[in-house]
Amino acid sequence: MNLFHQLAEKPWAPIQSSVVDLRDGSTFSLPTATLGLRVFLVVVTILFSLLITAYGSRMEFEDWRPTPQLALLWMNTAMLVAGSVAMQWARMSARRGEIDGVKIGLIAGGAFTAAFLGGQVLAWRQLDMLPAFDITNPAIGFFYLITALHGLHLLGGLVAWGRTTAKLWRDSDVVRARLSVELCSVYWHFLLLVWLVLFGLLFSGNDNLGFLLAICGIR
Repeated sequence: MNLFHQLAEKPWAPIQSSVVDLRDGSTFSLPTATLGLRVFLVVVTILFSLLITAYGSRMEFEDWRPTPQLALLWMNTAMLVAGSVAMQWARMSARRGEIDGVKIGLIAGGAFTAAFLGGQVLAWRQLDMLPAFDITNPAIGFFYLITALHGLHLLGGLVAWGRTTAKLWRDSDVVRARLSVELCSVYWHFLLLVWLVLFGLLFSGNDNLGFLLAICGIR
């Protein structure tokens, strides 16, 4: 009988139960949503890094003509900064358990982000109407690609934002929504940082490219 019990035992069970965090001795755990977001951000970082590298390599060809600078992009950038600040406000309010602050921060963050996306569409229209517009210019193609790709990631963030906002409005439980609010805030900060790098890239000339890429750690 003892032999039968020994064969029926799961040898991996003691190992699993003994996995602890070496810093404080507690069992290590990480929410699935947090882990998924971290992996996703790593993938997005690699994607945009490759895009920046391709942009810099293409600028070295003779047919490259820098994209005309649009003043509207400065206003769009300010909108995205305001959206990130609002999301941080919601995050801090969630930590304090202030439901009103969370709602105001989420609504403001979504509104500023929608304004940013609308401004990007207007920037496309402005670029299309400029006398210097030339669709054969590779810089124009990169401008559309960069802004569209970044905008798509923001649209994906708005989907998560909408679900979080709806959940919070439905039951007004800050504790349950806290993780979602924090993840939305992290995602907004990340996309703001990405946009600031891309914004500097779009507004840099050939002479400034090496300096920009050096800051990004690509050269």
